[in-house]
Order: sequence, then C-alpha cells, then structure tokens
Amino acid sequence: MAGKKADIWQPVIERPEAAGRVILVCEHASNHIPDQWDDLGLTADQRQAHIAWDPGALGVARGLAERLDATLIHAPVSRLVYDLNRAPDMAGAMPARSEVHDIPGNAAITATERLARTEAIYLPWTNGLHNLIANRIALGRRPVVITIHSFTPIYHGRQRLVEFGVIHDADAHLSVAILDAAHRKTRLQAELNSPYSAADDVTHTLRVHATPYGLPNAMLEIRNDLIATPEAQAKMAETLAPVLNMGIEEIQKQAKAS
Repeated sequence: MAGKKADIWQPVIERPEAAGRVILVCEHASNHIPDQWDDLGLTADQRQAHIAWDPGALGVARGLAERLDATLIHAPVSRLVYDLNRAPDMAGAMPARSEVHDIPGNAAITATERLARTEAIYLPWTNGLHNLIANRIALGRRPVVITIHSFTPIYHGRQRLVEFGVIHDADAHLSVAILDAAHRKTRLQAELNSPYSAADDVTHTLRVHATPYGLPNAMLEIRNDLIATPEAQAKMAETLAPVLNMGIEEIQKQAKAS
C-alpha cells in the first residue's frame, strides 16, 4: 500500500457505561485484514490460524464483561497488520514471521509503511484505551485492567499442559491473587507467567496503560482448545468470573491491611 494513506481503525468499545470496576482488554480479538493490505499474502487457512488472532478470546471476554458488569475494549483488525500489544519499535508489532509462518506482506515493510500502520491502528487504539482509563480515574473509579488472550496447545512441536496462565508485569499482586483463586475454585491447570512472561515482551498494554497509574492489572492466557466454541467460551467465562472477583477482593483486603 505504498503511497496510499490507510483508513483509520478505531478500537471497539462495548458496555462503556458498565458500573463494574474492571476494564477488559482484548488486543488480539480479530483476524480481519482490511482490503488495503491485500491479506498480507496469506492463505485463508493462515488467516484463520492463531498467528492472525487469539481464537476464542473475544467470546470469553464478552462473557466476562457481562458477568463482571465490565467495559470491554477490543481490536478491530488482525495482529499481523499491527499487534496492539507491541510497541511501534518492536519487530513483533508487524512481524515478518509468526511461529512457522512467513508473512509476505510484512517481509519488506518500509519505515513509511510502518508509520502508516502505526497511525492507522496503534495510535487510535492507544488513545482510545488511554481515554477510557483516564476518564474512569477522573470520575474517582480507578479501574482494574485485565487483558484476555488465548494460546495454542502445541507450540513449535511441543505440547503445553498449562490451561490457564496468569501473567504479571511490574506488579504481581493481582496475578498472584487470581492464580490462588483459580487453584481453589477450578480444576484448570493454572500457572503463573506461563506460557509466556513479561520477559517475552508480552505485557506492553499493562506497562503503558496500567503501571503508570498504579492500577491493579493482570494478563490472562487461556489454552484455545478449551474455548473453541461459543458454548465453551461461555462456560469458561462462567468459571473465571468468580475467580477474577475473588482475586480483586483479595488485593482490596491487602490494600486495607497495609
């Protein structure tokens, strides 16, 4: 799309007037590749695969938003066009290769094209999420920021036994509290900082939008074979909603005791 100005892609915000404290974020909600990027040279199967999005994550996030009376913000385009959980200077923001797949449309992307995508997708997203959080803070409703992701059961040929991962960045309090609640209230194989951790540069959203304000935050990873259907997504949301509530209540108790 050299020489062609990209359309602007705004984040999708659902339940903006929700009364709950939680803001749910789903950066990899969509596998949509707008026409102006010509499918990035990918096949239909590749565009449906995990490299293009987090299958099942949006369905779980919507189920959680209903059960927690939370606001949900999610991405309008595929993470292969721009990964909204990556900073503009990171190679993974517009990857030339993802897992075992080459991404032809990103292979020789120029600085001008990177800027165009950043302006078209990342900046509207960042401003939208920032404004959502800042408005809540201004109203005296300091939010809890929780991002929702899914991951593949097999990665580079290796099976992953973990089913539910809770990842933290600088502040581990909420993640640890959620993990403890998951161990007590579910049968999920739940682990801390698995299958990824902040060392893998997967906590960009938390670092930019939660940490500077001192907001409680966590990143959730759900194995995608457990949420492959709408029914499974609803069941997972039903399982995790009380877990998240317990985690939030626990850190509130800790804050009062300190």
